[in-house]
Amino acid sequence: MQLTRYTDYALRILTYLAVMPQGQQANIEQISKRYNLSVHHLKKIVQQLGIAGIVATKRGKGGGISLMKSPGQINVGEVVTLLENTLDVIDCHSAPCQILPACRLKNILAQATQSFIQTLNQYTLADLVADNKGDLIELLQIER
Repeated sequence: MQLTRYTDYALRILTYLAVMPQGQQANIEQISKRYNLSVHHLKKIVQQLGIAGIVATKRGKGGGISLMKSPGQINVGEVVTLLENTLDVIDCHSAPCQILPACRLKNILAQATQSFIQTLNQYTLADLVADNKGDLIELLQIER
């Protein structure tokens, strides 16, 4: 299974916000520059994260984006499930498969996907930055 770039970028945004000093906001241009990603793509992702109640967005002077919850309250599995269109490893229905009624592979892959999500559900955004916050701040060139 491979996550989409959309989800990858969302997790990068959330990581960036998780290591920012408390009370400080970031802007999309900063994040875009640090990760070398398209501002346009990041705007769409931030909008969806805002609608989901994961980030707060404020326009205008003094505006920016920040986490709405503490990193320990943001579950990685929930973020992935929210952002991925499908978690199916294969699509058995768009090009109908002749063996679908007797196929065991689809059930095995569904079980593997379930295990994947269960593993991600064990981690929060805080876990992603826990022991390397200083390194991340340095690598992302975030002012303290």
